[in-house]
Amino acid sequence: MQIVVTTDIKAYPLFSRGKVRDIYAVDDDTLLIVTTDRMSAFDVVMREAIPYKGVILNKITLFWMEKFKDIVSNHLVESDVTRFPAPLAPWADMLEGRAVLVRKANPLPVECIARGYIAGSGWKDYQATGSLCGHALPAGLRESDKLASALFTPSTKAELGRHDQNISIAEAERMLGPETAAEARRLSLAMYEAGRAYAAERGILVADTKFEFGFVDDRLLLIDEVLTPDSSRFWPAASYKPGQAQPSFDKQYLRDWLKRQPWDMTPPPPLLPDAVIEATAARYREAYEILTGEKLQGLPS
Repeated sequence: MQIVVTTDIKAYPLFSRGKVRDIYAVDDDTLLIVTTDRMSAFDVVMREAIPYKGVILNKITLFWMEKFKDIVSNHLVESDVTRFPAPLAPWADMLEGRAVLVRKANPLPVECIARGYIAGSGWKDYQATGSLCGHALPAGLRESDKLASALFTPSTKAELGRHDQNISIAEAERMLGPETAAEARRLSLAMYEAGRAYAAERGILVADTKFEFGFVDDRLLLIDEVLTPDSSRFWPAASYKPGQAQPSFDKQYLRDWLKRQPWDMTPPPPLLPDAVIEATAARYREAYEILTGEKLQGLPS
């Protein structure tokens, strides 16, 4: 397998290039999603790659999509590179482990966030307002406290380089319609509860995560990444201690390092030392192996 930062697949037109994923239009109904090793933090893409991060993200997403298939259908068509269309054969080695063919969906214009603990922007919101994204909470909660019940807290989808904004349930209903908003909430909380119960058995607390959904033929499908270290906060249960920030198996380690640098959170980002790159990569690998119970195959150790 290769370390992949940017792709240039000439067999099909580029559909979009995001912070991490390059997407190509295979035909009118099918997209090729390539999860690269680009790393973003604070909505800024770092100048250095995190080796094989894209492979790990892709494999974790496939793992959860299979586990959640009885809760919600997804957009996956094929993940085996040997079964990809023949025009992709010249790029097979690059695509191995990090690419999928999916049905082209009409994505919802909101990100669907489920929170089981108070952390990140939710903690900042609570400190300022006593609530979390419009949900009233009891006084006296500490950073990283477990919430009495998981909350659905949607946000806008910002363009590349801009920040997502938390919105109320009422605003989500206005944007999506009441029925779609209710279904997105139901599915998000169902997957979150199932995912965090499974992860807890393996010593990982899923503090929060985001899901994305899209319509295909009037059916709401799960799309994009699912419960990955890029889209979630994973905390080691053994060291969990409310009242402070938690160590993590996700990109929070990198965020914390960046916060200590003289950087205003706009491009260009600081150069990442090798030690930070290696430590971040190790956390992603560890998250995969703990969650799936499998060792990563085909990657340099």
